[in-house]
Amino acid sequence: EVQLVESGGGAVQAGGSLRLTCAASEYGDHVYCMGWFRQTPGKEREGIAIMNSGGVTTAHADSVEGRFTISRDNTKNTLNLEINNLRPEDSAAYYCAAGPKPWLSDCRTERADYGYWGQGTQVTVSS
Repeated sequence: EVQLVESGGGAVQAGGSLRLTCAASEYGDHVYCMGWFRQTPGKEREGIAIMNSGGVTTAHADSVEGRFTISRDNTKNTLNLEINNLRPEDSAAYYCAAGPKPWLSDCRTERADYGYWGQGTQVTVSS
């Protein structure tokens, strides 16, 4: 059972920055794909950025292009998300997710591909 623990969320003003970190309890095929999703009340969970175990970003939401940077440290089993120039609409619960390589494709933002989820960390951006 892979356990994921997020940290780094908080309350910031618009234009500020945050760094989210996800620590995975193990490394291997179960965590070939790791990524960040976010969700606001009443909305679907949205895939933000996904990275495979080779360090390749395989999916990235257009809404965060140029502002969010995903990185992965396989030596520490951690996944990071640098969030810059935050906007009020970025306020959400941010979740780390992990899963194996999908059949016939590389890592995607499909929620069903991910069997392991963290508890979420809240990001609140004030204007």
